[in-house]
Amino acid sequence: METFNLQGTRNSRMEMNEVYFWTSSIKDWKKLLAQDKYKILIIGLLQELVQKELISVFGFVLMPNHIHLVWEILKKNGRESPLASFQKASSHLIIKDLKENHPNVLPHFSVTETDREFRIWQRDPLAIFMDTKIKVSQKLDYIHTNPLQGHWNLASRPEDYFWSSASFYENGDTRFSFLTRFEERFG
Repeated sequence: METFNLQGTRNSRMEMNEVYFWTSSIKDWKKLLAQDKYKILIIGLLQELVQKELISVFGFVLMPNHIHLVWEILKKNGRESPLASFQKASSHLIIKDLKENHPNVLPHFSVTETDREFRIWQRDPLAIFMDTKIKVSQKLDYIHTNPLQGHWNLASRPEDYFWSSASFYENGDTRFSFLTRFEERFG
């Protein structure tokens, strides 16, 4: 089976057609995603990758400084992994917006790397293989309750936090049409 690391090169870290719990954080844990416009941007990119049948998304939460996804990589996006496509596209669009609308914030994402001037996402996102319905259910519970944690206090119930798949599972809410119920994948 062909495997890819998060940049889309061959590696043993992630396998195609397998489900992963994935976490990616903003550089230096800055609360860049507190702004809804960046959450909307991320939702749009996920929706585009699903429409292209490159990924399936079973659950998510967008927090002020990180994101959690339960997703499956279905096929490559040209020569790269959809993971790499997602991170490159979101970084590019956020940097463009920061240059145009928040130039005073942009220096917080400056790096001295040979291949880039700015970094939005921290290196080495966490990817955990999910091979059972029980594991996926546990991770979904974890991500859906993330906004309720005391240091966040973003909602009083999981389904009340807008930027999450909790209401999809709890109430059948279809506002995020790119979501697939994990039971469909695991039977």
